[in-house]
Amino acid sequence: MAYGDRRLLRACCAVMVGGLIATGCGSGDGEKPDDEGRRSATATPTKAPTATPAPTPTALDFTPDPKRAPKTEAEARRLALAVVAGPETWGPEYVKRTPYLSDPAYWPVLDETCSWETGSRPSTVLYSVTASSEVPATGGKGVLRVAATVTVHRTETDADWEMASTLEEALRCPDQQLRGGERISGLISIGKAFGDGGMYTAEDSLGERGFYERDDVKGKQQYGWTQSRIGQVTVAVVVKGAPGYAEQATPTTTGTIQPQANALIAMLQRVKEQLEVQS
Repeated sequence: MAYGDRRLLRACCAVMVGGLIATGCGSGDGEKPDDEGRRSATATPTKAPTATPAPTPTALDFTPDPKRAPKTEAEARRLALAVVAGPETWGPEYVKRTPYLSDPAYWPVLDETCSWETGSRPSTVLYSVTASSEVPATGGKGVLRVAATVTVHRTETDADWEMASTLEEALRCPDQQLRGGERISGLISIGKAFGDGGMYTAEDSLGERGFYERDDVKGKQQYGWTQSRIGQVTVAVVVKGAPGYAEQATPTTTGTIQPQANALIAMLQRVKEQLEVQS
């Protein structure tokens, strides 16, 4: 799904998206082409309107207010809980998992053996929270697990370092052992700064794709992690696929929208609302 830069094409033709059917426009004078494909002599040629592309953004539409930037753990906690995506943000099929919110002291660390362990929250982080949601098993489909994370750093530089570290983790450990009999493999990652590849929703963004496995579920499923940064705040969404969900349909049951992108964009918008200058 493309983020940002959704251009309105002003054209004279009507396009039916489902069938990709285009209907041509008449000149408005009632004239039709003759048998040779030419207009009659009485017709007045008209020039078709030219579509005007929207200008390409050169910077994020966001002006931070230094007075609103969190400086204490309490301020960071308030912002994180106001931003993090719950099940209602993902879609109507989603419900809270148990436990729903992570322990405030929890901080995951990828050790030298590529296994995730519990570490200490860095001094550069004011507050971090993860909200876990899921689509319960139904209609022959497995439990689809998703989560959203918001981390408020002390400075923008600290947040930038987290983005770089996350990219490095996938390169260092393409296969990783999660907790509770879960693991991911074949990870590939890519980072994008604002404007790269049509990314206009954040100052920095990265994505990881791979495969997800659980001891109690047969076969490999799709895995995706997307993380973005605005100022001192990073937001991330993760989807752990389940049986019955095709790659294109993860994490939605309908395949017509991408709740992963919806949740991420919703959190980025909330970050801007929390930190930007008030008009």
